[in-house]
Amino acid sequence: MNSFDYFYNQAKSYKFMSEEFSTLKLTFDDPIPNVATIMFNRPEAMNALNSTLIGELDLAINEIEFKKKKIRAVVITGAGKAFIAGADIAEMVKLSAIQARHFLFSAQQTLNRLENLSMPTIAMINGFALGGGLETALACDIRVASKKALLGLPEVSLGIIPAAGGTQRLTRLIGVGKAKLMILTGKNIKADKAFEYGIVTSVVEPEELEDEVKGILKDIVSKAPIAVSLAKKSIENALNENLRAGLELELDKGVDCFLTQDLREGMTAFLEKRKPEYKGI
Repeated sequence: MNSFDYFYNQAKSYKFMSEEFSTLKLTFDDPIPNVATIMFNRPEAMNALNSTLIGELDLAINEIEFKKKKIRAVVITGAGKAFIAGADIAEMVKLSAIQARHFLFSAQQTLNRLENLSMPTIAMINGFALGGGLETALACDIRVASKKALLGLPEVSLGIIPAAGGTQRLTRLIGVGKAKLMILTGKNIKADKAFEYGIVTSVVEPEELEDEVKGILKDIVSKAPIAVSLAKKSIENALNENLRAGLELELDKGVDCFLTQDLREGMTAFLEKRKPEYKGI
């Protein structure tokens, strides 16, 4: 990156930090310190995924990356009764093939950026997570669902396929057989079935959802942030590399931890029987 690109990108970041979002809310130190929360905020449309929401999610990710030294984890959730109840069909039905390619490419790229954030991400699935909603949740590291949540990729019922990562991420997560069953039938499943399939890591009563996520966040935030980030990257390599290459990358990331002060602090604290004070360095 040349100096012009660097300062241009920095200027864009500062601009984004002053943006007013219309389809989502971005808060920091929420629900606990060192955590950012993105809440999709189109409750009147069940948080349906449209081009504006995709663009604003991309901007929110920019802000999180800009402040990443202060952020240990990110929560993704939705306002009202839905996480995201699918794509905005009223917008999509008007798209030409060329326009659809741009829309779907933008969605793919934004969810790739969400997946590639250096800190862990948790999808707090409070309600419907259908189509683009489930695809968004699949781009997160951990998924926790309310018992009232409904999940699925019903796109074939509308004459389209899941094209924002759904066919790829769901298959990698739960295997070919179950992914084909869900995608080819277009049937939605309840949270308990999603847990059985391995799509979500836990299912709790609606009133317990925030506390469940908060407990996971506290565990993550208490750990050495560089080690957490490197562990996340190493796990992701397991999906994209063969075993030998994955082991080599895992070794590299493990050695990288020995370059951090946090490792010395964590091990010293263990020997001294005290709580470590991690600084992310």
